[in-house]
Amino acid sequence: MGDAAPGPAPDDPGQGAPATLSVSAVVLGCEGPHLGPDEAAFLREADPWGFILFARNVETPDQLRRLTDDLRAAVGRDAPVMIDQEGGRVQRLRAPHWREWLAPLDQVARSRPGMAARGLWLRYRLIAEELRAVGIDVDCAPVADIAGLATHPFLANRCLGRDAATVTAAARAAAEGLLAGGVLPVLKHLPGHGRAVVDSHHDLPRVAAPLAELETTDFAARADLPVAMTGHIVLDAVDPDRPATASAAVIALIREAIGFGGLLLSDDLSMQALSGPIGARAGAAIRAGCDLALHCNGERDEAAAVVEAAGRLGDAALRRAAAALARRDAARPEAIDSAALAAELAAILSEAAHG
Repeated sequence: MGDAAPGPAPDDPGQGAPATLSVSAVVLGCEGPHLGPDEAAFLREADPWGFILFARNVETPDQLRRLTDDLRAAVGRDAPVMIDQEGGRVQRLRAPHWREWLAPLDQVARSRPGMAARGLWLRYRLIAEELRAVGIDVDCAPVADIAGLATHPFLANRCLGRDAATVTAAARAAAEGLLAGGVLPVLKHLPGHGRAVVDSHHDLPRVAAPLAELETTDFAARADLPVAMTGHIVLDAVDPDRPATASAAVIALIREAIGFGGLLLSDDLSMQALSGPIGARAGAAIRAGCDLALHCNGERDEAAAVVEAAGRLGDAALRRAAAALARRDAARPEAIDSAALAAELAAILSEAAHG
């Protein structure tokens, strides 16, 4: 994806990246805006690969910077800290301390002809600047699902377009903006979630489309990035019995047919699209081929069960994780004039600019 190096081939993941850090195969949320000694001790023992933050963890820039510092201190390393800062409805950093953003699909629709990609690059370069300032170095964006007429509202305006070519180009621009600012993007949601007609936070979506149709649409709207996230969705043509996150057949399709060779993160295991105890969900995701199990709600007992079931990162996952962190650590973001970039974006989106 532009200056984002393609992921390694599935049969030789992360070749050349050192596998030196054996940690739990999980990304965990935390309870609130401050890290107390008990929670810090739990996280030190759990030893997650990384952390994810939500609105419950955010108050002010100074508070958030202390929290990200404390999370890394708890595990004794420069662990990745991620957040969902797509813009629109799904953004955890909000006014008055941070910018408010249009929903991604709305921004694309309002952009001057031929300027949508530039506008997305500017948007996510500015987002990266805000994230890095508070110690966040991974953004769970862009959403590279294809919006259709039946796409559930929970997802529709988070998408970047309504066809594979548009979405792929838009996702590339968004990811390059994040990478230019030293923030790792997380591509969502493999193998493709745009056909979901129910909200996977509450129900399990099913897709009945034939494989040949999916291959030319849903699977085509992707990009080669260091990290991606699965979707909790059943593809009847591949595995009618299991959601993608827990399906070895779908994960094999992601690795082989789609060709994603980077670090693969499950979507949040707390979502009600999945069934069964939380530990069983984590174990199923790891056995199916996810590299990391994502648990977001900060519930201590649930997190402990996820850590136990997920185990440690295996050799292939370690190499993919090392390759992703190498991309982060190699980033040397250039200083930007934030006001000038914001003004350029405003011009791309202004009604006057269409005249």
